[in-house]
Amino acid sequence: MAKPNLALIPATIGDKVYSILPSDGVGDFDFDRGTVATRINAQGLIEEVASGENRLNYSLLDGEVVGCPHLLLENSATNLVTYSEDFSLWSKTGSTSVSSNDNISPDGTLNASTVSGLTGSGSNDLRLSLGINPANKTYTFSVYLKGTGTLRLHLSNNVDNTASNIVTLTSSWVRYELTHTFNSTSATLSVLLDDSGATATGYKVWGAQLEEGSFPTSYIKTDGGQVTRAAETCNGSGNAATFNDSEGVLMAEFSALSQSPDWGTISITNGVDLTHWIAMFISGSEDNTLRFDVRANSSYQMQYTFTVNSIDTFNKFSILYKENDLQVWSNGFKLNQVNVASVPFEGGLVELAFDRPSGSSDPFYGKTKQLQYFDSTLTDTELEQLTSWDSFRAMAEGQLYTIE
Repeated sequence: MAKPNLALIPATIGDKVYSILPSDGVGDFDFDRGTVATRINAQGLIEEVASGENRLNYSLLDGEVVGCPHLLLENSATNLVTYSEDFSLWSKTGSTSVSSNDNISPDGTLNASTVSGLTGSGSNDLRLSLGINPANKTYTFSVYLKGTGTLRLHLSNNVDNTASNIVTLTSSWVRYELTHTFNSTSATLSVLLDDSGATATGYKVWGAQLEEGSFPTSYIKTDGGQVTRAAETCNGSGNAATFNDSEGVLMAEFSALSQSPDWGTISITNGVDLTHWIAMFISGSEDNTLRFDVRANSSYQMQYTFTVNSIDTFNKFSILYKENDLQVWSNGFKLNQVNVASVPFEGGLVELAFDRPSGSSDPFYGKTKQLQYFDSTLTDTELEQLTSWDSFRAMAEGQLYTIE
């Protein structure tokens, strides 16, 4: 197979996202995040990453690290729980009691708590009232738990609208979540961990997070006030010499964080406007749907949509472009081909970015294992190989299946 002009395989934390090709640094991405953030490291522990540094993150399955690391890019989020690791400050009902700092937490230190005194009667719980009006908004609560039996997660506006989920605890730390959209009643949002209909008599707990939105983002530590993690940007890779205006292939292996109301984009453009691009979009309106675009000289040459089983598992995609031949491939299969198309791109292609050009506001938020760009077309055999999994194990781990 031909050698790519540009190749990103995340391997280093720094103030840039470093591409292994080209070796002169032209392919490196400009990265920015104005706050600290957390990642899962190679040991499976949560650790803090400094402001302005990218995150080399690892996936967990049953509490164990699986597969290669990925670049994690996230939107801005605020943890509304002001003491995310101190459960002694939560209100306790019935016989519920909390013992602080008596267990090793997911960050590897002795700062997790033990909750005991549950009976399954529904009269024993930990409760945190946030003083937030949840009317007409969606919130996601997440927390790390381990133990034996079941426990109920509960969100309430304390008047007439609640959501709950009974989860099964395990001997490993697992991050459980509950999302709910509240009605228009003006009230106060509360989070509860309780034993109503549950069987656990006690459990270990750490890392509570409540954020506005429909999915949990990476852990944000708080210690006395709400904390916001800034949104991340990653763009500016390549130049006019990197990209071929007449033909080439863009390949990416990625997963989204979750279905988002906004579009998420990985694109090659002129870096200035929306007159032309080669782009992979995560749909902002249709579940588990991606769109693959080739737009040349202000005219769409291809817009192809494809639905995956789950947007938040890893898949491999590629777009091939040249005059009268546009193709989309995924996981070893050709999905679409257009035989009438006008290429080249007048004015040139100069930038690969996790977004569209400045001002379009369609940043990609998700996990990326690799990006490759070739400045010439590839054969069907090469495209099949480029987008296929190397082994059954790689495919299973990429989709987060358990191998037994």
